[in-house]
Amino acid sequence: MPQLNPNPWFFIMLLSWLTFSLIIQPKLLSFTPTNLPSNKTTTHTKTTPWTWPWT
Repeated sequence: MPQLNPNPWFFIMLLSWLTFSLIIQPKLLSFTPTNLPSNKTTTHTKTTPWTWPWT
């Protein structure tokens, strides 16, 4: 059964992971996000309790 022979596919998988890990991933991680999170002040709204008609 040729699909169980790991000889050509293991090398392809290893080469693709090395390519991703060493070349593509550092290039992707070098991008900075365009929308940096800002420190927003939280606004607290005053809530009033609900008046139930049966109480």
